[in-house]
Amino acid sequence: MTRRDILLGAAVQIGARAAQTADVGATMARAAKEFRAGLAPEQRAEAQFALPDEERFHWHYIPMPRKGLPFARMDAKQRRLAEALLKAGLSGAGYTKAETIFRLEDILRELENDNRQVRDPLKYYFSIFGAPSGGEPWGYRIEGHHLSLNFTLAGGTIAAAPTFLGANPAEVRHGPKKGLRTLAREEDLARAFMESLNGDQRLAAIVDREACHDILTAASRKAALAGQPNGLPAAGLQPGQRQLLDNIVAEYATNLAGDLALARMERAKAAANTLCFAWAGGLERGRPHYYRIQAPSFLIEYDNTQNDANHIHSVWRDFQSDFGLDLLERHYEDHPHS
Repeated sequence: MTRRDILLGAAVQIGARAAQTADVGATMARAAKEFRAGLAPEQRAEAQFALPDEERFHWHYIPMPRKGLPFARMDAKQRRLAEALLKAGLSGAGYTKAETIFRLEDILRELENDNRQVRDPLKYYFSIFGAPSGGEPWGYRIEGHHLSLNFTLAGGTIAAAPTFLGANPAEVRHGPKKGLRTLAREEDLARAFMESLNGDQRLAAIVDREACHDILTAASRKAALAGQPNGLPAAGLQPGQRQLLDNIVAEYATNLAGDLALARMERAKAAANTLCFAWAGGLERGRPHYYRIQAPSFLIEYDNTQNDANHIHSVWRDFQSDFGLDLLERHYEDHPHS
């Protein structure tokens, strides 16, 4: 099977999902309006921001209070409306990951004997920027420990980055949830790719014997990797190896709802041989490790280094489209009245 067949197959599968979700933007707008309408005035004041507000760029993935309205201050009906907004931007697999990340807070609370209520699945915050109605740009964010989903909509186009998913513990090792791995494929697919490489390819891919302590872009407002080695270019890969690399990209892309995932896969296809893969740290399971996949327009980062290499951070960043910056620039050029 050629790489073209692989990508076309992925496009067909994702396209079918897009047909099922219909217009993702319309689904998002409807869910956001229903969520906002279901809030009391004081709750709406917590959840609502102007689109240009600097708060939109203050994203994090650590366990700390945020602005926005958390699950904890919603009743059961409001939480269902919030969950509908969460689902609007995610695939079924992506939603399952997000929901499992919430549940890991319960496990952490027990593991850490947390009496301060730092670990809490109700401490995930919903924020709406601008008005999800009419023709003006707007956006929303859903964020808490190890989850940050950022969406910006303008002129029928959606920007969906940064997209951060994390897991602590990466593998639950005790208790009734023993064996649970929230982001298993993010690790396993990358290991399968590394195992497929010959000696020279592996030498090019491994850019450091020590893993980074965290993703290099962290919670930066703008993604940049100045001075970092590229690693292994996709240009020299065999077809089977390229399929394995595409599988990793697809795992991150298909966390999003149908046509958003399709758009990411199309960008990976357009990147062609400019894609590069870099690995840092040990290859043996259980050792700290890090990898990234870089293209001219986007970056995937992953690390599993903390808590004895049982704590994952993963993110999709867009070099120009994080927070929809280029999308909004084009919109305002085309619609100066805005």
